[in-house]
Amino acid sequence: MHIPGYYEFCNRVKVVSGHKALDKLPEMLKSLKSSKPMIVTDKGVMGAGLIDPVKKSLGTKVKMGAYYDNVPADSDVKTVKEIAKLYRFSKCDSIIAVGGGSVLDTAKGVNILVSENSDNLMDFTGSGALKRPLKPLIAVPTTSGTGSEMTLVAVIADHSRDVKMLFPSLFLLPDMAILDSRMTKTLPPFLTAPTAMDAMTHAFEAYTCLAKNPLSDVTAMLAIQLISQNVLTAISKPGDLKARLALANGSALAGMSFSNSTVGMVHALGHSVGAICHVAHGTCMSILLPYGLEYNLHKTGHFTAELLFPLAGDEIYNRTPLKERPFKTIAYLRDLNKELSSATGGKHFTCLKEIVDRNGNMMVPKDKLPEIAKLSLNDGAIVYNPEELDYDDILMVLEHAWEGTPLDLKKIRKGKKRSKI
Repeated sequence: MHIPGYYEFCNRVKVVSGHKALDKLPEMLKSLKSSKPMIVTDKGVMGAGLIDPVKKSLGTKVKMGAYYDNVPADSDVKTVKEIAKLYRFSKCDSIIAVGGGSVLDTAKGVNILVSENSDNLMDFTGSGALKRPLKPLIAVPTTSGTGSEMTLVAVIADHSRDVKMLFPSLFLLPDMAILDSRMTKTLPPFLTAPTAMDAMTHAFEAYTCLAKNPLSDVTAMLAIQLISQNVLTAISKPGDLKARLALANGSALAGMSFSNSTVGMVHALGHSVGAICHVAHGTCMSILLPYGLEYNLHKTGHFTAELLFPLAGDEIYNRTPLKERPFKTIAYLRDLNKELSSATGGKHFTCLKEIVDRNGNMMVPKDKLPEIAKLSLNDGAIVYNPEELDYDDILMVLEHAWEGTPLDLKKIRKGKKRSKI
């Protein structure tokens, strides 16, 4: 339940950030009294050689307990159970998660099972299910988007039911996070773009949702500024470590922000598109963000207007008339998506109907939109959206996002009288 004026903010993850931050890993493990860690990662990270600097930093000082390098693109309950079995067999005492959001969320799920000595992750869904601290977990992100290294939530799929489940708990916060610019240097442009926009969405929804607060506002604003100023540089100059570190810091700040406020309809719709059509989360976020801001405009336009400053800079902000600033913010985001599409050779999508798989097949057929709309109604992220949505509202937003056309603001205002903020 949202209580106006009341908030809680917790950020107890120790962050080590820098161009050679990984060098601190042995010291961090020692401080956690860990002597036999398990590395959890995926094939992409292994193939890119990103485990090498981790191994080098450990040297002969730390005895590795086990490696697992087969985490899928979407974290799922079966994989979590499989890794937990290996952890126990190898008698590990901690986890080093090296990868993107799926790897980090998978590691959080594994940590639940090994800490609680359980084989059933479903016993720990919902707020308050975890009652005590878990085993040591160090997060080493290789993308700058999910912010999972700073969040108290794990998103894990159950593919047998086509759903993504949320596991929220302060105990899921990693003990430590390492932000090392070398770990995102090899991320290709077509992944750098949507992951950065994922972090951008975290910050935007944190700043405009019902549970926003002064501390989440500050972290959201700085996150938006860092991402906006550096994402195109990171794509055009992948080896620019300064830009890479800025994105990593921006993603962590955005994760800190929304983990201490919430998100809203963009995530609710995005979760459902991802669950039903298996579209990458960052792609969903980058497409849907302008539409979420547009739908909520009559309730939170003043907040959206404020975000033009970190997004576009002081010059554009100052020369844009006050009443036009929220619209300018949304237009700027759409233009940024177009620039990212151009910079990635069309591999960054700007509407749902554009999304194709590796074989060129459409991933979000229009006839799937009603199913997506129904599933979105039950997503927890929708609770703190500043405006109510029913099935018809969601379907309308999805149809516009599918075509790539702006919403009709007059239709949104009609019948919407309740003000939450």
